[in-house]
Amino acid sequence: MTPRKGASHDRRGSQGASHDRRGGRGSAHDQRVRRATIAIGGRRAVAEAIRSGQARRVLVAKGSHSTEGLNAVIVEAERAPLAIEYVDPSDVDALGLGDHQGVVAFVTPPRELDERGLRDSTFEPNALVVVLDGIEDPQNFGACARSAEAAGASLLVTRKKRAAPSTSAAIRSSAGALLHLRVARVANLVRTIELLQGRGFFAVGLDHRATTDVNVAEAPPHPLALVVGSEEAGLSRLVRERCDLLVAIPMHGRTESLNAAAALAVVLFGYALRPPG
Repeated sequence: MTPRKGASHDRRGSQGASHDRRGGRGSAHDQRVRRATIAIGGRRAVAEAIRSGQARRVLVAKGSHSTEGLNAVIVEAERAPLAIEYVDPSDVDALGLGDHQGVVAFVTPPRELDERGLRDSTFEPNALVVVLDGIEDPQNFGACARSAEAAGASLLVTRKKRAAPSTSAAIRSSAGALLHLRVARVANLVRTIELLQGRGFFAVGLDHRATTDVNVAEAPPHPLALVVGSEEAGLSRLVRERCDLLVAIPMHGRTESLNAAAALAVVLFGYALRPPG
């Protein structure tokens, strides 16, 4: 079943005229939009991009099967309102986004805080901040962002160097969560944790060598900074030493560890959000 043509909001006054009427790839407007935005694929990620207000154009491949995910894209576009442009599938494939599910959005790149922006930030008394130490894989980074946003984190902190950027793959892996979540990139995680501690945050590091079992540990105080390292190296030594408490997830099978995103989800929902007492 093909999406309704009438859902495209193909009017002069919309945020873009129909891709069909412009002949597809040639307009100067198209080129400017593409240079200023990131293309992301996938129906859930595109729906979240529209909902966040950061989508500038939405392309749907002609002939795409109507599904709940595609209907959600259409509903969000109508609500925005934002024109949906129905294009040849080859135009979507040419963007090189892999399994795009026939839907692409051009979004404004997420604005990220630096150290100064972080220092100027305000936090609620029960704030939750997630700190990533050495997560370099974009999909793992995106999955961490998805868990952090779902848990209500107010900020995700990562490194400037040796860390995954907020790419199309990361946004897609986050199911659009990176477009809703504040992200800070800092040069020195230790100083950043110290800064947070100076603002009253209790820093908990997830470390497989810790003697405190996350399943039996008391509920942590808030505001809370939850620090997670990479699957391969874990927390770096100085970051580990800077934390107020280290906790571990006990492993009962033959697998020695979880990847960072899975471990973060376990600790977020099984420990960080645990009610006191």
